Amino acid sequence: MTEPILVLDDLVKRYGALPVSDHVSLEVGPREIHALIGPNGAGKSTLVGEIAGSIVPDSGRVVFAGRDVTALGPTRRARLGLARVFQTSHVVGPMTALENCLLAAAATDGTAYRFLAAMTAERRTRERAMVALERVGLADRAGIVAASLAHGEKRALELAMGLVQEPRLLLLDEPMAGTGRAETERLTELLAGLEGQVAMLIVEHDMATVFRLAHRITVLIAGAVAISGTAEEIRADATVRSAYLGEEAGA
Repeated sequence: MTEPILVLDDLVKRYGALPVSDHVSLEVGPREIHALIGPNGAGKSTLVGEIAGSIVPDSGRVVFAGRDVTALGPTRRARLGLARVFQTSHVVGPMTALENCLLAAAATDGTAYRFLAAMTAERRTRERAMVALERVGLADRAGIVAASLAHGEKRALELAMGLVQEPRLLLLDEPMAGTGRAETERLTELLAGLEGQVAMLIVEHDMATVFRLAHRITVLIAGAVAISGTAEEIRADATVRSAYLGEEAGA
């Protein structure tokens, strides 16, 4: 049996008496697109932090690529192949799209910021960055400063910044946040084009995107896993329909 790329084993996180992660367990396969959904306040952001390493669980384990990384911070997890795309923009506005990708590569490789100019001139790193930009349709925008890009292009650039790290898992925190319908459809197709190339865990409110992409879906309600299954199983579950999907369940 193929080993999962990510295993969350009975994660618990409390703020005071409130359980925000309530004995959460899930697995993501090495080429799987797995979606995490749930209503506001379900604990999704806390769980993303626990996966990325910015939040330490009170108990339980995070296992990445067969290694217990529970005690490791975000930088060390990134170097092991966990790339995070944030809900809010993390592009550097005054830098070009290419420079943003080079910076992401430098951060993952452990190269200090002052070496950015040297990395810009380094052939292999530039090639990696250009390949990442091409994969998201921004190769012809490589020399444009990020601040001048449209919102959807910035989201695509952030995806390229994740891909340039050559990750084993992409952790996508609401990648469609703030995008219009046309931009959402374009980004969804970009992610669909990566199917089979890299594992993804997508936290997303846009149900059309979730049902289009996900091999499996985990529903988080009040910090606990309510159900995990295929899109068909999620649509058919009465608890999920009443607590979260509502009209979407019949779509």
